[in-house]
Amino acid sequence: MFEVISNDILAPNLHRMVVKAPRVATARRPGQFVIVRTESGDERIPLTIGDANPEEGTITLFVQAVGVSTRKIVSVPSGGFIRDVAGPLGKPTHLGNWERVACVGGGVGTAVLYPLVKALFDTGKRITTIIGGRSSSYIILADELAAISDTLLITTEDGTLGRKGFVTAELSDIINDPLRTPQAVFAVGPVPMMHAVAELTRPFGIETIVSLNPIMIDGTGMCGGCRVMVGGEMKFACVDGPEFDGHLVDFASLQDRLTTYREYESLPPHSNSKCRIAGGDPL
Repeated sequence: MFEVISNDILAPNLHRMVVKAPRVATARRPGQFVIVRTESGDERIPLTIGDANPEEGTITLFVQAVGVSTRKIVSVPSGGFIRDVAGPLGKPTHLGNWERVACVGGGVGTAVLYPLVKALFDTGKRITTIIGGRSSSYIILADELAAISDTLLITTEDGTLGRKGFVTAELSDIINDPLRTPQAVFAVGPVPMMHAVAELTRPFGIETIVSLNPIMIDGTGMCGGCRVMVGGEMKFACVDGPEFDGHLVDFASLQDRLTTYREYESLPPHSNSKCRIAGGDPL
C-alpha cells in the first residue's frame, strides 16, 4: 500500500498528489511513468511521474479526473492509501546536446511537461516554455515553470491570460526569430496540438519530440494495447516510449485508438471483475 501524503486541486478536475513510494522515487528518471491501481480489481492507470524526492521517498503525480477510475484515484484523501504504484516504467527523456530548446504544453500536458523542463534546466539548456489552456483557470504550474525557464509564454483560447489563441502561434514566432529559433522542441498535450506542433516544425527540420498517451493496460510491453505507428513501424509506448519523434508519428491512427473505448469510460467497473474459474480474489 502507498500512502497519499497530499492531494491538491490545481485546476478543474486536475489534482496534484504526493505519494509515498521510496523505491520509485529513488529509481525514477525524467520522462518515466507509473501504473496506479486504487484497489484490487480496478483499472490500471498510467501516470507520468511529475517530480520525485528521494530523501523523503515521495513522488508527485498529476491526475486528471475524466473517468470512473481516475475519479476514484483523486478521491483518496491525504492519509489514505493506494494499493498499487508500479514503476518507474518507460524510457527516460533523451536530453540531447542542444543549446536552445522550446517546450510546449497544452492543458493537462503541462503537468507532464514539467519534469522534462526541469531535467533540461538542470543540464544548462536555454529554455523557452509555452503553455496553453482554454482559459486562465486551466493554466497550471506557471510559477514553477517560470522558475526553470529563460522565458515563459502563456496562451489561452479565450484571452483571459496571456496571448489569445493557441500555443502554436507563440511557437511560430520564436521559430521565425533567428535569435530564438530552438534546436529542438518538446510537445506534450492533446493529440491535435502535438500534431500541429510537429507539422509547424517539419519544414524547418527542427527535432521535435512528443510524449504519447495511447490506451495502456499492462505497461511492460506484454499486452500490446499501447501500440502506435512511428515511421511505419509498430512501437509500444510503454517500453519504446512514451516519447517519440513527432515527425514520424501517425497521429491519425493514434487519435482513432484513443476514442475506441470512450463510450465505456463513464461506466462503472464490470460486475464480473472476479475470476469465475478460480473463484478467488479480483484480478
